[in-house]
Amino acid sequence: MRQLSQLDGLVAFVSVARHRSFAAAAGDLGVTPPALSQAVRQLEQRLGVRLFHRTTRSVALTEAGEQFLSRVGPAVAELFDATESMDSFRDTPKGLLRLNAGRVVAGTVLRRVIPPFRAAHPEVQVEVFIDDGFTDIVAEGFDAGFRLGESVGKDMVALPFGPPMSVAVVGSPDYLRGRSVPKTPADLASHDLIRYRFNTSGHIYKWDFVSAKGQPLAYETHGGFVCNDSMAMVDAALDGLGLAYTFDIAVQEHLDAGRLVRVLQDHCPRHPGFHIYFAGHRQIPPKLKRFVEFAQAMFRPPAASPARHPPAR
Repeated sequence: MRQLSQLDGLVAFVSVARHRSFAAAAGDLGVTPPALSQAVRQLEQRLGVRLFHRTTRSVALTEAGEQFLSRVGPAVAELFDATESMDSFRDTPKGLLRLNAGRVVAGTVLRRVIPPFRAAHPEVQVEVFIDDGFTDIVAEGFDAGFRLGESVGKDMVALPFGPPMSVAVVGSPDYLRGRSVPKTPADLASHDLIRYRFNTSGHIYKWDFVSAKGQPLAYETHGGFVCNDSMAMVDAALDGLGLAYTFDIAVQEHLDAGRLVRVLQDHCPRHPGFHIYFAGHRQIPPKLKRFVEFAQAMFRPPAASPARHPPAR
């Protein structure tokens, strides 16, 4: 275990604030919890304010700590970026790659990418924080996040990540047995719909469809089951609680096995796929650059074979 300098005290503070735990932050930084606690205490003494509320079970930022993190967090991130930029002078990128992802992209696209990436680049540690909300990845210290392309902020760089996909409305064979299969979104009025509630706003998600004339439709959902987890909605559909609204890549395995049945396919919009996004004003760290290149190579469509023409006569 190494010793902490005064400069490391700032890094210690940011790490504890992000992990909300002295033990987890100590493990991340490779120091002992007592050394980390002392570094934070010395920083508080120098500043003359308390940065954390501490109990035996939890750590939370004070108001002063929240304000200090908003100023110091980006600066510490820049220090790490500057250090990691030196990786470009080495053949092997290294360090911790922190990613923020929703349940669907984590359980599908990232699940396919991370194992072979780690095998090819063992010097890069990957941490995935599962979150279906809209997280400020810069303020929270993430290298990158994942969203649908249209929901990425203008100050971010967004690159395609993963295959194209479409919305899928699915239900179990047991649920659909004895019920009329919906042919249009209006037919959903006679069905139980598994609804999704946003963690941040508390709003219920409206289901987006495309009309027969290609016009967008927003359907106000109803039903007896609500949750705030996208994959729990799929589980609820498997259990016969109703119809769920998700992406085809999240349920393809269940569709292939016959555990779920797809409905309203002609009215479900298509998407180009998820995007990985990161701050546009910062130099992309080599570990993230290598990760993006690795994933894009995995999902790049194969080159078309040259067209064969019948011999000229």
